[in-house]
Amino acid sequence: MNITITHHLLYLAISIATTIWVATTLHRHGRIFLVDAFHGNEKLADSVNHLLVVGFYLLNVGFVAYAVKYGDKPTDAATMLESLGTKIGTVLLTLGAMHFFNVYVFNRMRKNALLLLAPPPVAPTAHLPVR
Repeated sequence: MNITITHHLLYLAISIATTIWVATTLHRHGRIFLVDAFHGNEKLADSVNHLLVVGFYLLNVGFVAYAVKYGDKPTDAATMLESLGTKIGTVLLTLGAMHFFNVYVFNRMRKNALLLLAPPPVAPTAHLPVR
């Protein structure tokens, strides 16, 4: 088989498998965080969690498929491994950036939700005279 085809197939297999693993992990462990962010509304948290996974797959698998044609074409096994490392590294950095962006957004939502649930401030017990 042509080394370029082998390169592309390995890149797609590793990148898509990694995307599936990351999405499954985030879906499983992100539920608790989302339930807390949505004030215990489990149905809403599960729905948002599912939508996030679908969006995650669409963006990442789309990016992986789009990036197949970019980069140097390998001429031997050494350049194939170098190219795979670069391309898979790019996919991993993209997955990480998307994850931290999602965590940032939902952490902000959670903080705002906690502020709304906070008790009102304590009424003052004294006052200062106005001069």
